[in-house]
Parts: sequence; C-alpha cells; structure tokens
Amino acid sequence: MRLDFHTHGKLAKKLPFSTAYTDWLFGEARRAGLDALCLTEHFNTLQFTDVYGYIASVSRRTGDTLELENGLKIFPGMETDVAEGGHILSIGPLEAILELNRRLEPNKEKGCFLSFARLMDLFEEYPVVVGCGHPFRAPGHVPELPEEQLRRLKFLDLNGKDLALDQARTERLTYALGRRLDIPVVSGSDTHQAVQYGCVTTVFERECNTIPALYEEMREGRYAIRLADTAPFQVRTACLLKRSLKEIHALGGDYVAILTREATA
Repeated sequence: MRLDFHTHGKLAKKLPFSTAYTDWLFGEARRAGLDALCLTEHFNTLQFTDVYGYIASVSRRTGDTLELENGLKIFPGMETDVAEGGHILSIGPLEAILELNRRLEPNKEKGCFLSFARLMDLFEEYPVVVGCGHPFRAPGHVPELPEEQLRRLKFLDLNGKDLALDQARTERLTYALGRRLDIPVVSGSDTHQAVQYGCVTTVFERECNTIPALYEEMREGRYAIRLADTAPFQVRTACLLKRSLKEIHALGGDYVAILTREATA
C-alpha cells in the first residue's frame, strides 16, 4: 500500500472549497501511484466541514477510510497549530476528526492556539493517532518541548517539502528525534496541489483500512519510505504553481476551470 501521510484537499486555507479542484487532486493522486492518503487538512481552513461532507458523499466507508470510485482510500485527518509554534497531525475516524474540529473552533486564530499539552489532552479523548508534522521546519518549536510531552507523540513526519529543500538535515534531525522518542518516522508530501504527489511516499507491506491496523504496521516498521529522484523539481514546481493559481484567484480568474480544462483537453 503506497500512502502519503500529509496532504491537503484545498489550494490554500483561505480560499473557498471547490469540489472540482478536490476531485482533480484525488484523480491526480491515483495517477501518481497512490493507493491511499491521509487528508491532514488545516484545522482552520475555510469550510473544513464542507470538505469532509463532500468527500463522504462521493465515497464509501471502508473501515475507517473513505474509498473513492477510483480506488483511492482517504484516512481522515487534520493539521493543527500549537501555541509554541509547530503543526500537529491527527488521523482518525471521520466522526472523531469532525468533532475535534468543532471543539477547536475557539482556537482557530493566531493568538488563540492551544498549547501542545492542552491539545494532546484533547486528542487523547478520541481514537486518533497523533504525530508532529515537519518538526524541524522554522518557526516550529515542538522538538524543544519537555521530554514527557514529546513522548505523547505517536509518529513523526519526514516531510517531502523539507526533504526537497535539505534532505541531509531533514533526515538527520527527524530520524534522531524518532530514535530518541522510540516512535515511527513516516513520510508525507505536504502537497496542496497535484504535482507534488509522489515526491515521497510510505510503502506498506500490507493493505490497511482502519486506524488501529495502520498504527500497528507503523509501530512494527513494516514499511519503507521512497523519495523520488524528482522530488526537488516537484516541490519547486508545486510552489510556483500554488503562487500562480492564488494570483489568478486574486485577480478574479477561475484557477479551477483552468486546471480542469487542461486536464481534460
């Protein structure tokens, strides 16, 4: 099972949700060779519940995943900011993710983010697996937290964007922290648009469609991380594409129509 642990279903969190854009993303994810992905959408993205409501309406429930018609399995998730600086990834059943997002409503603006400890207290009330996204990306400070807090994490994200920018540093620091905490290191592309899919993937020996089964495979180390030779090019191109599409939107253009027209031309 080829899985991407860190993905987004929108171009940017302040842009309106587009079903056509999300459909295009998931089609491209499948074409990039993914069997499954964790949709770790920003917890304070515009229309968070609409994103999952739409996906649920066009998929069938398979264990804890939402399986699309093209065979792509989506593990629901969320990426949450903490007051200390940094991003925490949570993966779990759809109902748990939606309820967590509702409970975090008062904490979605900068200056109101929960501390790491309070966020972990909240997550521990739900059947979710929690890790740190791109732990060594500035201005995050999660690795500087007390040891007893860090040991509440269940995994670390070896992030595709960071690998593309500085592979040696990202691998050295992330794996060292994983060994120190004795937790798995898995990988995600951190993509907001399709060209970044496949830059890095986590390839499991077995198929999984429940959170407990996935976490068991992670803990037992029955997976391998595959970094594409083209990762630096993919990430640079994706960054340029994101900036260009946001500018099209800001100027009143329809970036979704442009993308989907090109895809079907």
